[in-house]
Amino acid sequence: MACRGVLFALTDEESAALLAAAGDEEVTALVAEIEEAWAEGRVCELDKSWDALHRCLTDGELAFDNGGFPLSHVILGGRPLTGGEDWLVCHVTAEQVRAVAEALAAVDEPWLRRRYFGFDFPDYDGEHGESDLQYTAAFLPDLHAFYRRAAAEGRAVVFTVDQ
Repeated sequence: MACRGVLFALTDEESAALLAAAGDEEVTALVAEIEEAWAEGRVCELDKSWDALHRCLTDGELAFDNGGFPLSHVILGGRPLTGGEDWLVCHVTAEQVRAVAEALAAVDEPWLRRRYFGFDFPDYDGEHGESDLQYTAAFLPDLHAFYRRAAAEGRAVVFTVDQ
């Protein structure tokens, strides 16, 4: 599968529906509806950079809620809403989004570089090296802007990726 990560800033109604969903099928159907709406400014495409970004923002591992809050919640943090291996969906509350946006503001390319080369990235599918770092760092400006906007609008965020 593609493994392309996407973040969506949710309306209160979308957030409530996702949190109330009964099982993976209902969650993925709701995510499909959110994706279809694809509202400009409420979406942040991370492509395949999400994996390295999550590792750099946490402890080098690819896991749920690893590392310290609030940076642990940028990608795979918060509440996992699916239990399957085909689709990951993680929900971050509006309150958590504000903390994430504030902490993320301090993450720049030099910070990311130190973290990226400070970890071995066990079981990483990408090619760990300079070109992968440049690819990953290219997503930082949009990631910053996305979380700033979501925090300012009081929105929860959901991260989605197909495996």
